Parts: sequence; C-alpha cells; structure tokens
Amino acid sequence: PTLNSEEPASLALRHGRTEVIDTYLDHDRIRDGEAEAMTDAAYTAWRADRARGLMSVLVAETRDDVTALNVRARADLILDGTLKPGREVELNDGTTAGVGDTVITRRNDRRLRAGKDWVRNGDTWTITGVRDDGSVTIRKTGRRFGGSIVLPAAYVADHVDLGYAVTAHRAQGLTVDTAHVVVEPTTTRENFYVAMTRGKHSNRAYVILDRADEHAHPHPGDNPDATGRSVLFGVLQHVGAELSAHETITAEQEQWGSIAQLAAEYETIAAAAQRDRWATLIRASGLTAEQADAAIESEAFGALTAELRRAEANHHDLDTLLPRLVAARGFADADDIASVLHYRVARATSRPTGSGRTRKASRLIAGLVPSADGPMTSDMRHALDERRELIETRTDAVLDTARDAAEPWTLSLGDPPRDPRKAAAWRRHARTVAAYRDRYGITQDTPLGQEPEDTAQKIDFARARSALARSRAIARQHPTAAERRPVEPAAPNRRL
Repeated sequence: PTLNSEEPASLALRHGRTEVIDTYLDHDRIRDGEAEAMTDAAYTAWRADRARGLMSVLVAETRDDVTALNVRARADLILDGTLKPGREVELNDGTTAGVGDTVITRRNDRRLRAGKDWVRNGDTWTITGVRDDGSVTIRKTGRRFGGSIVLPAAYVADHVDLGYAVTAHRAQGLTVDTAHVVVEPTTTRENFYVAMTRGKHSNRAYVILDRADEHAHPHPGDNPDATGRSVLFGVLQHVGAELSAHETITAEQEQWGSIAQLAAEYETIAAAAQRDRWATLIRASGLTAEQADAAIESEAFGALTAELRRAEANHHDLDTLLPRLVAARGFADADDIASVLHYRVARATSRPTGSGRTRKASRLIAGLVPSADGPMTSDMRHALDERRELIETRTDAVLDTARDAAEPWTLSLGDPPRDPRKAAAWRRHARTVAAYRDRYGITQDTPLGQEPEDTAQKIDFARARSALARSRAIARQHPTAAERRPVEPAAPNRRL
C-alpha cells in the first residue's frame, strides 16, 4: 500500500487491532503456505529487491533460521559475482564475512567512530577491508565514500553478525527500503510490529501455516483450515511472556516508543500528508513552471517542506511570505532552487511572529516537534493525531520517571511552584527538556548534554535550553514551602 494506508496500519499493529490484518490482505502484503515455501518466497523477494538497488532485510523468528538465511544469501552473492572470494573473518554467529558483505553490529561502542558516526547496536554496515589481524574496516550501508571505521578483531568475533537476515528483536532501530518477514504462529505481537515497520516503502509478511504454536488451541499447525489471516489473528493476541513487576513498569514506560522514533514517524507522515499542499504553494510563489518543477523534484524538497512546516508552526503567513522571498532575489545562479528557498525561509522565520505580549507561542508538540496543520486526508490526520498523543504521553512518562528517581539532571529544573498556574507553566518547560533528552538519547547528568553539531538538533537544543532557563526562573520566583525559611526575629536592642 501507499503511505496513506501503511502509516495507520502500523499504528494499528502497535495496538494489536485485528482489523489491520484485512488492510494488509487488501494491499497484497500477506502470503501464506508451508514453512519451506514461505521462507523461499521471502528470500526470493528479498533478492529481487536487492537486484533493483533497494536496501532490504529478511526478518525471521529464530536465530537458527536467521543464520541459515544469512549463509544462503552470502553463498548466492558469491555465486552471482556480487561478492568476490578473498580474506575472511569468522563472526559471532559462526558464519564468515569478507569485503562487500553486509554485517550488523551488536554492541554500542562510542570509541569506534568516524566523525558523527559511531558503532551502535543494530546498525548495518558494509565491510570494505579485512586485515591480517582479524580486524575489519566498515562503512554505513548505502554510503559509498568516507565514514570508515575500524572494528577490532575482538569486537568482530564477539559482536558482529551477517546482516542480510535478522530476528525481529535485532531489527529494532533498523530502517530499510523494504522488509520481508517470515511469520510463525509463535511470533508475538511485539515482534510482528517491529518486523513489519522496518521498511520505508513496503513490509510484507510470509505466514507459515504448518508449524504449531503451544499457545494456541487448537494448534494452527494441526489445523488444515489455517490461513494467514487466522494465524495473524493469533499473533496479534499473543503478547510476550508474563513480565516481572520491574519489567512491567519498564514496558509501560517504553510501550509508546522513544520520542526519536515517534517524532520521525510524525515527520514522515507529515511530509506525505502535506506534499501536495506545499507543491501548490511553490507553484503559486512566483517561480516559473520550470523552476517550480525543479524545486519539487529536488532531493532538498523534503527539507524545504519541513522548514515550511516549522515556519507555519511559528505563525508565519506562508501565502504572503514565500512569494516575497522568491521575488527578493532571482535564481539564475542557483544550483538547487529548493535548497536556496530552504535557506531563505529558515532565515526569515527563525523566530515566531510578533513581539512581546503579541508574540504567539509556537505550535510545537512536547515543545520540540512542529505541528502539521492545514488540509489533509482523514487517515493522515488520524495517524498524526495519534502520534502526537503518543509523543505527549511519552514525554510525561520520561519527566515523571526521572523526577521520581531523583535523577541528577532534574535538579537543574528546580521544584514546581504550589500555585497551579505557575506549576503548569513550569511543567510545560520541564517537559521540553525531558523530550529533548529522550529524542537525542542524552544520558549525562547535565540536563542537555553537550552542545550539538547537527543543524536540526541545534534548533531543538536552543528550544530546550530556553525551556530550562524558564523552568529555573519560575522555580526561583515561586519557591515551595519547603524552600522557605522562617526569618529569625531581630534581637532587641540592648542599652548598656
């Protein structure tokens, strides 16, 4: 399906809504059959996507199945000449790899880095060199130049696997063009959700009918009438094993997903939902038809539309502003009109409109994510609204959990005042700091960590820093009762 149906479908998966099965069936995303046939079908589709130049991944239920698929994939890539036999290293999963192989790293290690890139658990890489000592050089998958990192031999042996196929657990955090998912009756809802949300363009399920699930009565594997639909219905009812009390609390906090993930989903949906609107605005801005087409087809168009959304969240009238920015200076010497417009819009709209008391607050989700407004289809609006709610809920959980645990960074916020109105203002600013930490994985004891180098993060850093200052100011102006100290009466003057 197109994004119009995929995004709401992924959210329905998150909540275990069984009607989503029909959505996937209607869009030809589900096949079913015996185990061998389904594994072959998934593998064949994965190979076809790779041949088309797409980044694709196979997802299977067990580590043994994943290893078998990885071995098969590597053998075929050698046979068809994609990989050239040469020096190899043995990996953690018992397989071997050489130059050109796709691998996945299993442990975070910030010491292994090149510029902004560092080795994270779940990242996929391409091996670019194998050394005599067993160390390898790697580069991010899909990247052709620069960014090389050397993995020591010990890390390779203990924390690197082939990356053509992965388990759903290992797929978390992975983003590819397409995903092909082998589903068994034993698959849990959580794993199915993770697996079926890895592909940006498509996610397909290959449902095995001839294997039993000890959780099902009767077993699908014993039922000759089992279908992909009936097995998936069971999968969505199959929540993971019972959790300990601590794990339950953690699961409740994590069920919404990180703000990094939710914000990325929100912005992806917003870009699709508003694309036609922004294209219409570009065409009416005073550009020639040829210039408008070039801007809309540019790789920078996505960044431009994100900037337009941010400007609108700051209450700028884009119908008036954009034509003015287009007319201000020509584009005769511009290599990329969309990039030039992005720069002009960013400079012109860096602050909300108005000043002083007339300035309106920016329309930001959790103080960071510009809200997507304007006309759009109902399913897009629904998907955006649900993610907005998830982001806000996650932000509350992050802040409250940190304060309950007295995490050091929360001390910098000060304490909320007793006055309800002032307390609400304090909390609004404190939530922005919490959202920033969660979105960018800040773990230091200082509230905001180090000042970022990334341009997009710098914008959020400035918002969070301002929010931190305001929360402190409110706390200082309105100390809690515990902070107030009775003033000792002055001792009476004594005459000598």
